[in-house]
Amino acid sequence: ESTLPQMGRDLRHTLTPPIFLSSPKSPLIIFVVGGPGCGKGTRCRNMATKYGFCHVGLGQLLWQEAQRSTQRGWQIRDIMRQGLLVPTDLILDMVSNNLLSCPETRGFLIDGFPRELEQAKEFEQIVGRAPNMVIVFDCSMETVVWRVEHCDLETAICRHLETHYTLCEPVLTFKMWVLLNMRHHILAEAALDGIFAKCCSVRQS
Repeated sequence: ESTLPQMGRDLRHTLTPPIFLSSPKSPLIIFVVGGPGCGKGTRCRNMATKYGFCHVGLGQLLWQEAQRSTQRGWQIRDIMRQGLLVPTDLILDMVSNNLLSCPETRGFLIDGFPRELEQAKEFEQIVGRAPNMVIVFDCSMETVVWRVEHCDLETAICRHLETHYTLCEPVLTFKMWVLLNMRHHILAEAALDGIFAKCCSVRQS
């Protein structure tokens, strides 16, 4: 269980309306979902540079936190080694802090979020609005394992992937996103230039 305090109620009062309330001048909020090793982080960094967006890379944030010699860092490191998901309250705390740190941005690319349906629902309660779009990177488990097996033990990777696919399925079929046509799939096994071009076309749609 996370040692963080419950942040939801406080965050509703601290997030500034010009950034997060839905209006023509509000920054875009884009969720970017996909398994580890699918290439979403690289594409997000490219899009952030091209469009002047703030890239919130959840995987990188968790990795940085896991390197700290703190109780929270040890907790995250242990969870990640088991291929499990970090508790929702901790994830939302990290994401919200990063949103608040970029008040003048034109948009947010939230990479690796949400990892389960409850995170998506709580995000909307805290921020007060749904994302503008959800980009899904589709990549086979075989390709992902081949890409990242040099960085970790294959058994840990497989556990991580099994957790990802199990918990992300309700996210990908979230009824509201389907009805509002917010979800856009990109084949992450195509040529790199083609993947980025597709990301840009989705952004401009």
